[in-house]
Amino acid sequence: MNRITKFVVINIIRNRIVLIYTILLALLSWSVFSLEDNSSKGMLTLLNVILLNVPLVSIMFSTIYIYNSSEFIELLLSQPIQRWRIWLSLFSGLAISLTIAFLVGAGIPILVYSPDKLGFMMVSVGILVSVVFVAISMFASILTRDKAKGIGISIMTWLFFALLFDGIILFLMFQFSDYPIEKLMVGVTAFNPIDLSRILILLHLDVSAMMGYTGAIFKDFFGTDLGLILTFLLLILWIAIPFWISLIKFNRKDL
Repeated sequence: MNRITKFVVINIIRNRIVLIYTILLALLSWSVFSLEDNSSKGMLTLLNVILLNVPLVSIMFSTIYIYNSSEFIELLLSQPIQRWRIWLSLFSGLAISLTIAFLVGAGIPILVYSPDKLGFMMVSVGILVSVVFVAISMFASILTRDKAKGIGISIMTWLFFALLFDGIILFLMFQFSDYPIEKLMVGVTAFNPIDLSRILILLHLDVSAMMGYTGAIFKDFFGTDLGLILTFLLLILWIAIPFWISLIKFNRKDL
């Protein structure tokens, strides 16, 4: 398994798309911190970049890579290697490669300009979001053998989490504004890894006052040590559950 993972990591790191992704992240990160007069403003600006672009690149690149590696996967399946080891190796290779790309592109500038708890949290969130969408991409790619459909599912998944989910929540809050549903919103947030990450960082940037009464409720929950632990556990579940389902389907799939 280690040999397969190592091969996948080396193969991906040499990929031009990943190199361009790393360079663009680095240019954006260094530029944002250089232009802003303090690190907090830079972190806020960079947060929007990370939570939109990192998930998109992670899910799209991973989905396309899995489909393009179909012959390689079939070759591995012809060897005396357990299926779960092959799938886990592919997942590990993709997750490690995109994590390295994020750390080099955005992690280094973040830690240079904000070497504190917030900086380490931002880097941790970026890594978790990358791995979450790698896991989701593997689930999307195993649902269908049609490459176009698989990529379409990945795009729609990213679009839902990045844009549509917030629109649905705002619509519900507007429709039920006469009812005390703010606490319910805390639970609903668990169904979107991007929102979990965004709220976690925003509350530690001390801008929760701009979020009104709902922000105060989020502050009471996510601002505590228990809330912080639960949030990271939820993000880990977002990695484990899609990957586990994809692994079950991969083990049963006739390739």
